[in-house]
Amino acid sequence: MDLMMFQLRSAALAAALLFLPTGLSPAFAATPDEMINRPAAKLQGLDKITARTSTFTIKVGETRALGSLRITLRACRENPPIEPPESAAFLEVVEIKPGEQAEPVFSGWMFASSPALSAMEHAIYDVWVLGCAEQ
Repeated sequence: MDLMMFQLRSAALAAALLFLPTGLSPAFAATPDEMINRPAAKLQGLDKITARTSTFTIKVGETRALGSLRITLRACRENPPIEPPESAAFLEVVEIKPGEQAEPVFSGWMFASSPALSAMEHAIYDVWVLGCAEQ
């Protein structure tokens, strides 16, 4: 799939989340406009072949490598302290294979409380959001 398809899928998912019945949506009560922007996110990656996990912090606008993947954080938001805890990060993930053009793997929002809701599908790697960070 190309990047445009991923963006359309992400937009459709975000729109669908707004209309889920209470109790089925992720643990956010604040609207996206009420969520607090944070400068970084804490992510965890899993190499399914070696079973090794790695936890790292990435700043907004920064790109980090996880094997053949390049993960770019575009935004990280969390609920205000008076709301149920929730963090959401907008990630763009591409895979770079030697001798080939970079291929988009994922582009969209990932939610810390519901990693399966908007999961990245990849044969070798898993990536999920642990939360937003101050740096």
